[in-house]
Amino acid sequence: MTEIPEHLRKRAEEARKKAQEAAGDSAPADAPAASASEGGDAPPSAAESRIPSHLLERSKAAKARAEGGDAAADAPSTAPAVAAATAVATAAPPVAAGPGGHTQRLLTVVKSGSIQDVKAAPIDKVHVWPHLLVVEFVASLVMIAFLLVFSTFVNAPLQTLANVNRTPNPSKAPWYFLGLQELLTMFHPMVAGVTIPGVGMFGLILAPYTDRNPSNKPEDRKFAIALMTIFLMFWAVLVIIGVFFRGPGFNFTFPWREGLFFDL
Repeated sequence: MTEIPEHLRKRAEEARKKAQEAAGDSAPADAPAASASEGGDAPPSAAESRIPSHLLERSKAAKARAEGGDAAADAPSTAPAVAAATAVATAAPPVAAGPGGHTQRLLTVVKSGSIQDVKAAPIDKVHVWPHLLVVEFVASLVMIAFLLVFSTFVNAPLQTLANVNRTPNPSKAPWYFLGLQELLTMFHPMVAGVTIPGVGMFGLILAPYTDRNPSNKPEDRKFAIALMTIFLMFWAVLVIIGVFFRGPGFNFTFPWREGLFFDL
């Protein structure tokens, strides 16, 4: 006889009792349970225990290996149990079971290509060569050609030789240095020639590190554009005052009163 584990036998007895109580016939069900408990070695029938077939086969094989006997000798005695277990196994599987009665199911299979972004993100950057350098080279050639033609037809505004006994009045620097000369009339030379220009240049150097906006659109770079505009307007105002509003002795005057004291 196949030795049935104790916990499986108790589970089968409890299931049988519940089935008999539900059917209203509890008296006949007590007798087999009592005889099984008294005998000790007589297990319940396979039809009543409802033990799965794979458990019966596993128990039989384990006992055959332990006793060293022939497994075929137990086949006639376990035939009813195997038949009953087969009938139980062929019953309808639970609602949550998969194909073949298995309760383990695979949710889904995801292909690696379906979750990868194969589209390249568009970028608005190009290489310096040839896109930038070609344009700059062409612009330099155009500027050189313009200066060549302009210098051919227009003479340079050169004055006569300098005379140490006759100093020009007013004595003005070239237009690109008139801003510094204008500052010298307002502040100490150390402040006008070193401090103010140095602070302005240092502020322009720090501008890219202050405004970290990566956009190249003017409407998105308000801080950088405002800073550069203030710097250019400040210097342009100083140059305009030095060119048009400074007369003899570098004194302030109006050009429509005493004329323009500046030569290119």
